[in-house]
Amino acid sequence: MEKSNATVDSRSVGRLSKSERRQQLLETARLIVREEGADRLTLAHLAVRAGVSKPVTYEHFETRTGLLIELYRWIDTERLTAFRIAMAQGSRPAKQTILALAKAYLACGTDQGDEFHSVGAALAGSEEKLTVYQELVDNVVEMFVAVLRPHSSLQAEALALASMALVAAGDALTSAVTRGNCSASEAAEVFATLIGAVAHDQP
Repeated sequence: MEKSNATVDSRSVGRLSKSERRQQLLETARLIVREEGADRLTLAHLAVRAGVSKPVTYEHFETRTGLLIELYRWIDTERLTAFRIAMAQGSRPAKQTILALAKAYLACGTDQGDEFHSVGAALAGSEEKLTVYQELVDNVVEMFVAVLRPHSSLQAEALALASMALVAAGDALTSAVTRGNCSASEAAEVFATLIGAVAHDQP
């Protein structure tokens, strides 16, 4: 299918508030990464695709690295929000909680496709990326701790450390699914086993 050079939507025409314009630019940037690859994401090209002048994109992001970082954070925040919604289904028995946690985290990761990883790769070596990445990891770890605390006998500090390891394992399994190295169900089964070990309640 031929790639479209259309903008994300018609909001690029007419006046938008600053927050609406920023949202439109991020959506357009994500579309560029999806259709053309992260290497094509520049402030100048974003302006063309979004139907705005170059000064508008520079006003919002200042540099290409700044744009990539904000896109990276936005995609991951969207993933974490979906993850929280998926887990906010009321109380479950331990085994159901563990399996739901495994499936929800992997699903939220794979639903982003290659975009999150592509943007991350484009930021490789960036000191700013390391700071943002740690911030995002901390948010996810807090979510894992909150979900697992009722089902684990580990002390708070140990549970937090174990959750860090689980997040790393979950990201590795997400990448494996995205690359086609295993199926989503296979990854979920392995991840649930790892989570079960932390919760001392194997699914």
